[in-house]
Amino acid sequence: MNPGHDAQTKSEIRDGMRVEWDVPIPVDDGLVLRADVFRPVNDGRYPVLLTYGPYAKGLAFQDGYPDAWRIMVQEYPEVAADSTNLYQNWEVVDPEKWVPHGYACVRVDSRGCGRSPGVVNPFSPRETRDYVQCIAWAGEQPWSSGKVGLNGISYYGTNQWQVASQQPKYLTAMCIWEGAAEWYRDTSHHGGILCTFWENWYDVQVKSVQHGLGERGPRSRATGDLVCGPETLTEAQLAANRVDFGADLRAHALDDEYSICRSPDWSKITVPFLTAANWGGQGLHPRGNFEAFFRAAAPQKYLEAHGGEHWTHFYTDYGREIQKRFFDYFLKGEKNGWDRQPRALLQVRHIDRFVERAEQEWPLARTQWTKFYFDFANGELTSQTTTQKAARTFDALGAGLTFMTSPVATETEITGPSALKLFLSSTTEDADIFAVLRVFSPDMQEVVFQGAIDPHTPIGQGWLRASHRKLDAALSKPWRPYHMHDQRQPLQPGVPVELDVEIWPTSIAVPVGYRIAVTIRGKDYEHACSGGKLSNFKNELRGCGPFLHNDPADRPEKLFGGKTTLHAEGDRQPYLLLPIIPA
Repeated sequence: MNPGHDAQTKSEIRDGMRVEWDVPIPVDDGLVLRADVFRPVNDGRYPVLLTYGPYAKGLAFQDGYPDAWRIMVQEYPEVAADSTNLYQNWEVVDPEKWVPHGYACVRVDSRGCGRSPGVVNPFSPRETRDYVQCIAWAGEQPWSSGKVGLNGISYYGTNQWQVASQQPKYLTAMCIWEGAAEWYRDTSHHGGILCTFWENWYDVQVKSVQHGLGERGPRSRATGDLVCGPETLTEAQLAANRVDFGADLRAHALDDEYSICRSPDWSKITVPFLTAANWGGQGLHPRGNFEAFFRAAAPQKYLEAHGGEHWTHFYTDYGREIQKRFFDYFLKGEKNGWDRQPRALLQVRHIDRFVERAEQEWPLARTQWTKFYFDFANGELTSQTTTQKAARTFDALGAGLTFMTSPVATETEITGPSALKLFLSSTTEDADIFAVLRVFSPDMQEVVFQGAIDPHTPIGQGWLRASHRKLDAALSKPWRPYHMHDQRQPLQPGVPVELDVEIWPTSIAVPVGYRIAVTIRGKDYEHACSGGKLSNFKNELRGCGPFLHNDPADRPEKLFGGKTTLHAEGDRQPYLLLPIIPA
């Protein structure tokens, strides 16, 4: 038996690759993780592309996520071309498109998922330690060049920020394609408001591939093996082998150690990286992608921003070729011109297309930060300020208030983060603010886009719980307020407080005659049309995708169902700050 193999490991040559199934990776507490290794047939030492995550390495994309697969290959047939698609998995690279170029692809089932035993605890410090040890293992294999790259979407991107903060040996470069970063702000509590996505995600995407499902779980179309391991555990045993993720999130309503240990230390992320954001990913990933580019210490860091579905461009020729050039340069040392790559490659969004543009920084240095003040009397956004006293009240759980510009006289590009300055009071001791950046056509039809998940995604969104208004003075910028989330500061009913609301980065070139608007309300945005459903989400897609904030325990109507009033007086005038890019 070869070193590093055991009775469960199988090795074969197929589809032009040397494939080793269920290779054991021991970690420091005695647990043995399982990995599949795809590498060139010829002996040699190759750079490694590694992923570690919970979605089961044996579950084919088209079996686990049939709706997403169908949509993607229908719109982008190149994804399925030149591959048997037997090894195409959700959110990781297709080895058939990387191994022929001299890469070894390693997929590790995370602790408690797929073929790896153990207790499931997503994004935990234990997972990060496992990941560090998997990188060390990959760097020391006889077929490895000792250069390890990380490449993947979402979970397989988010945990890269965590593991890079540990500065593991052999980690040489990483590509984070639509990956959140700060656990509390990006994922679990938007502006301090609990997002119900994670509990639903856990039910649908993780419990369904938990190790120990055995015969009750799916089989691999590539090997015929049970995706979730050979043993079949009882429901009680399965429950004992996983944390109650929803309860954990509800138990940590502030940005405490639970969230901090699941977040990056930007000062320690020094490895070269490519961070790829989706303008339409409001509610999960793009904030982390942009924050990483802005804040990480790495001297060689690159930003790409695109549109379309969350899972699409990672697999298309466009995305894969960018990734390949990046990794060829940093893992293979190829002189392919990447040293002349623009630091930021933006697919600027227009109403009907995307236009590629090279930039060198984020936010863009030439941004004209423009304030649009609220005209309470006419419901307008205007460049003219006033010192007059005014107020507008709305039902917190109703449609809210919308303020709109006049039709723009010239094409107006908004690219970057936005922010709201509000002065607010409530009839209760708290209020949730949901800010929606919108665009309307000349005939007053709202412009929405195919977002990362939802087909009716608005231009931008932001959130803030009024009791979480405390700012971090060191990290806050006028265009990106940064909240502490370390204590609750209740409102006094009827007494105004100052709020700074972060609206996540976006891009849109607003055509002549269109209007820019912002809606301020106390609940999630909902588009008027039905968006249908996808196989991997519980809810109908109505504008926010699965990223909703409707947990009754987090948002009791008694506290968040009152009346909210916006105030203006003297030098306390509310405004929307937009990143206008000059033509």
